[in-house]
Amino acid sequence: MASPTSAVVGELAAPAQEALEAFIVHLRDERGLAAHTVRAYSRDIGALLASARRHGVDDPADLSLSHLRGWLAGEQSAGRARTTVARHAASARAFTQWLSRTGRAAQDCGARLASPRAHRVLPEVVRADDMVQVLDAAADAAATAEPGALRDAAIVEVLYATGVRVSELTALDLGDIDWQRRSVRVLGKGNKERTVPLGQPAIAALQRWLQEGRSQWAGASAAGAVFVGARGGRLGQRAAREVVHRALAAAPDAPNVGPHGFRHSAATHLLEGGADLRSVQELLGHATLATTQIYTHVSVERLRATYEQAHPRA
Repeated sequence: MASPTSAVVGELAAPAQEALEAFIVHLRDERGLAAHTVRAYSRDIGALLASARRHGVDDPADLSLSHLRGWLAGEQSAGRARTTVARHAASARAFTQWLSRTGRAAQDCGARLASPRAHRVLPEVVRADDMVQVLDAAADAAATAEPGALRDAAIVEVLYATGVRVSELTALDLGDIDWQRRSVRVLGKGNKERTVPLGQPAIAALQRWLQEGRSQWAGASAAGAVFVGARGGRLGQRAAREVVHRALAAAPDAPNVGPHGFRHSAATHLLEGGADLRSVQELLGHATLATTQIYTHVSVERLRATYEQAHPRA
């Protein structure tokens, strides 16, 4: 895996470069993080180490809390968004903790590093009635028995039924489906496996796609992939996003949210229907309950909007 840009690497002294490369290996091979996440850490820590060198620090073992704070202050002065600075702070804390744990530094200088509280943006969701319109339109298209329509109907049904990420959807293999238990095994972030239930409409759409459509498209390169493209290989994430955007056109009032919007919608509708927060956390594969709690805010905001519109004393 590539380190930060060559310009940044060229600014680093040998100890810093060695530490950065070892940290990248740790993230990729030990923590099993996704490639884009590893690249983000790599850029952040490369920038931190380059900044430290400009202040006379060539060895990460000599980093101090003041160096970290100075770097973040510079980022804020440069007009970086609060969410970006918060991410940089999280990267720095992960790096200094790793330095300490591996004996590369005497102590974890980032343990007391604070970061600006990122603004929490409420995710856009598709209303339940609009989602029904989207799914019904996909089912009507699948009545033609065209392979593409059968696949697309199965994709939108599975995304909404399970709340899986688009990367998890495209990684599904035939052996991941448990027809008897009506569930699917998903490999999520950090290679964490979870089992997610499937509703009857999703089961029916999957069965039609696999029995009537997949065999017309699947080539040798598809291996055991559940979803394949017209060229015969495993369906890519970009193509899956295009499927969702096309499907959403059936509901003119629905926001064009993409696959992650289906995930937000599934979680929100579950909570509005009475599901408990921990069950939704398990379904989505969130590491902490705090991540799932944003969906309670979505529901509260909807309640507030309805109240203000309908209550005579609002």
